[in-house]
Amino acid sequence: MGHIRLGRLPRTRKWQEVVGLLRAGSGTAEIAVATLNASKSGLEHASRDPVLVHSFWLLTQIPLCARQTDFLQALEKIGISVPAEPTVLDVVGGFSDGVDEHIYRNGGRSDLGEMAQLGASETLASALGQRTETLFGPADTRQALAKLATPTNFSLLARDFFARLTERYLAYFLSRELSNQLRGVNANREFREALRLHCRQASKIVERFAEEWFSKANYRGGITPRKAAGFVRHAIDKLKAELEQGADAGR
Repeated sequence: MGHIRLGRLPRTRKWQEVVGLLRAGSGTAEIAVATLNASKSGLEHASRDPVLVHSFWLLTQIPLCARQTDFLQALEKIGISVPAEPTVLDVVGGFSDGVDEHIYRNGGRSDLGEMAQLGASETLASALGQRTETLFGPADTRQALAKLATPTNFSLLARDFFARLTERYLAYFLSRELSNQLRGVNANREFREALRLHCRQASKIVERFAEEWFSKANYRGGITPRKAAGFVRHAIDKLKAELEQGADAGR
């Protein structure tokens, strides 16, 4: 499979509505949902993007590996190689390399997949960075990872991942028009910050059901890539609905 590109949004009526909202200085919520509507099938097919699903599946597995007797061997089984005493950066780098190897063996590289890979790397680094004294020392990396394997902490991990993915997806399509319509670096930065906050608030809906899902899925035979794909599909549906409600509330 080749390198699938999302491309720029066509100059459809829906996209002209997005441009009009930017010109009018409309709220972030309205612009976000208008962009989702204009981008048509992008996020709707997220659960079929092999790189996105694999990235999310690895996020469910890496914390569980830290609870195994042989941490390094458990990571190897899911395609991640790290040094004997890994630092946070070693784990994040091993994750990214593991996704690259998966792409090499199975194909399916896409823009959406690249967004997911980068978002998952940032999520891991952020979550571990908050729980360790340093990104460069190995002492508490495994312990910090193991703590992410609780249903509550996983729900926070999932929320952060989908917030980053959604923000990056929307910004991908909006980037050119932001430069055209928002004159000045400060205005552009302020909008991006508002978009980041809006996506993080909307992703609260993912946190609400991720906790129970993680617990049940592990109890019922473990989290498979197929189960991860189902979660991705449900999370995207919920996020889209939440973004639409946010836009309606802002009108």
